[in-house]
Amino acid sequence: MSSTTKIEPLGAVRERVLADLRQEIIAGRLRPGDRLVERELADRFGVSRVPVREAIRALVAEGFVHFETPRRAVVRRLTPNDVKELFELREALEVYAAGLAASRATPDDLAEAERLLDQAAAATEAGDAEAITDVNSRLHDRIVAMAGNSLLIEALEPVAGRLRWMTRRNEEWPQLLVEHRELYEAIASGDPNRARAHALAHVRTNYRSTVRQLFGDAAAEEALRTPVGHE
Repeated sequence: MSSTTKIEPLGAVRERVLADLRQEIIAGRLRPGDRLVERELADRFGVSRVPVREAIRALVAEGFVHFETPRRAVVRRLTPNDVKELFELREALEVYAAGLAASRATPDDLAEAERLLDQAAAATEAGDAEAITDVNSRLHDRIVAMAGNSLLIEALEPVAGRLRWMTRRNEEWPQLLVEHRELYEAIASGDPNRARAHALAHVRTNYRSTVRQLFGDAAAEEALRTPVGHE
């Protein structure tokens, strides 16, 4: 009698393990400096060590993990320069995207953004950190999609996970909601200059808040004196 058990392809197992580990890092359940041990993770996920090993290598390529030694993989500790470089990239691309979105957004695009803002408001009221991070990331993805430039999407894709990890550190959630509503209104106005100005202010405020959460008030004051994108 033939077995009806469905065998999950190795590639699908790898992607599942990768997605779960990535989310654990973004959510803070795996913290900087935590070690990723193949055997322990394979037992926890109920898989062989091969997809775990491949998932760890993918996390290294994405910038979430690094090898302290050839056999010791740990969650990466972010440095002030890591944060600055990522926000410089975010400023260059997301500000440009906001201007394009103001020119190109359709009524359906704007309705979807409004729906995401409503979800963000509910998550903020509930204080649900993971939901806030998820919906805010989807809102930013929506704005980039509204820009209607596939190369822009491709440019952001390799660092999207790290940006999400970074912005998860910013827990000034009510302020984020206010800024996102203002950015939406600027895009909905159809004025590219207004949209770019709001996007720029949002990125720089978020940069200072993230630096404060990660490195303290003194580092945030330094970030205020030297905004991202400037020397």
